[in-house]
Amino acid sequence: MKKIILSLVVLFTFNTIKAQNTYDIKINLKHCKDTIAYLTFYQFDKNMIVDTCTNIKNGKIVFNGKKKLYKGIYSLVGQGKSIYFDFIVDDENQNLDISSESISNYKESLQCSNSKIQNDFFDYIKYFEVQRRDFESYLTKTKGQSKKDSTDFMYSKQKEINENIENYEKSFILKNKGSFISDALNLKMEKYLKEIPKASNGRPDSIAVFDYYKKHYWDGVDFKDDGLARTPFFYGRLNRYFESVVMRNPDSVSVEIDQIMNQAIEGSIMYKLLLANFVNKYETSKVMGFDKVFVYIVDKYFKTGKAKDIYNDDNIVNNIINRAKILRPLLLDEIAPELPMIPIESHDKIAKMGFENAKTSEELTKIFYANAAEIEKTFLKLSSIKAKYTLLVFWDVDCSHCQVEIPKLIDLYHQLLKDKIDIKVFSVYTLQDFNKYKKYVEEKKLDWINVYDGVHYNNLKDKYDIYSTPVIYILDKDKKIKAKRIDVDQIKPIITELDRTK
Repeated sequence: MKKIILSLVVLFTFNTIKAQNTYDIKINLKHCKDTIAYLTFYQFDKNMIVDTCTNIKNGKIVFNGKKKLYKGIYSLVGQGKSIYFDFIVDDENQNLDISSESISNYKESLQCSNSKIQNDFFDYIKYFEVQRRDFESYLTKTKGQSKKDSTDFMYSKQKEINENIENYEKSFILKNKGSFISDALNLKMEKYLKEIPKASNGRPDSIAVFDYYKKHYWDGVDFKDDGLARTPFFYGRLNRYFESVVMRNPDSVSVEIDQIMNQAIEGSIMYKLLLANFVNKYETSKVMGFDKVFVYIVDKYFKTGKAKDIYNDDNIVNNIINRAKILRPLLLDEIAPELPMIPIESHDKIAKMGFENAKTSEELTKIFYANAAEIEKTFLKLSSIKAKYTLLVFWDVDCSHCQVEIPKLIDLYHQLLKDKIDIKVFSVYTLQDFNKYKKYVEEKKLDWINVYDGVHYNNLKDKYDIYSTPVIYILDKDKKIKAKRIDVDQIKPIITELDRTK
């Protein structure tokens, strides 16, 4: 049985379903010892609970309700949170009578007394069980063989089994063409170019192969069908497309997102799931620069009202829009926001104004405006730094990761200077414990530009998205952001590449 984690969290409302008819699913799972069971459906990469049976008697499980179930592939899940088997629910399959006689493997004898398509699907499941057992028996046969003979044998058998499965699936899909299960299983099928032309060098034309694969990747997939999003196949196919097929740059990804969203019905469950998935994927992307996709999605869909009703809480939408507002000026190739800071050498002058003794924001504001002209003269602004490259670094003395990265950075900085790289470091201490800060700078001999926000002028969290430290940006001579949120080890390779491409 497949082990799963059940999700009880629904991102958006399902108010579009009308109360009509009922569902009644009876399952006789002989010899089952469970006392509780769950009815779940797939939703992208999650399993969502839709019903619970708490009065199982002699393996007899009943799920029923006053509304029709959404079309999709559903699972019977035992009390150990493991899937026993999957089955289909569509408009014609809301009342099912399913049974299994097997003790060790419930899939072996699955049958449905009142649905032919359900039995066809169970035959499909059983076929895969047979293939799995056959492969396991082949593994047993290889014991005692040499590593080469074993590998050759298993490769041959694996290829044979894969071909058998592919042929079986194609036949099954064709046989059930026009049905939901045929459309769902089509998501598993890869569309490859069969007759591969030769390139000018006489070798197989890999570009033609890829172009065909990309062009036909979504053949037979109807994004207007909400049920496809409730299968175990849709999310993997969608994720693979954007990770392995689409060109890996933000503009290309944004174009592909639009093409898919344009095929879904605005406001449909498929539309909402797709949009929620995209905005989460690119807001949290670990790939530098892909926050540009997130900002694009927010501008195109959230700020225009096209993301209406995706989330139960309107505050979530507002938070997403505000998040994009923070990230927009920090995108690659944008000019870094101005950063007026106090040089460490000017601390005494600022301290005399009373900033360190202020207890409230009102006091800080009063002191600032009373000394505004002098403070302005004291500011060292990021834009004033003249260098081919500027490393903008945010850090904290007590941050454990900073204690590792900052010493590495000072060594790298000196090495880059020896290599005649025109570079400066604008090092920003993010807290207010000046004595601790000064002591660290002196002990570690940080002979770069050391500044801090001694007058509480900058909101670093909003201005530079500083929610942890260290954070490192690489800026060019015009203060355009060329790299961000990188480790020290990445700095030199990035600068080398920037020099190469100029």
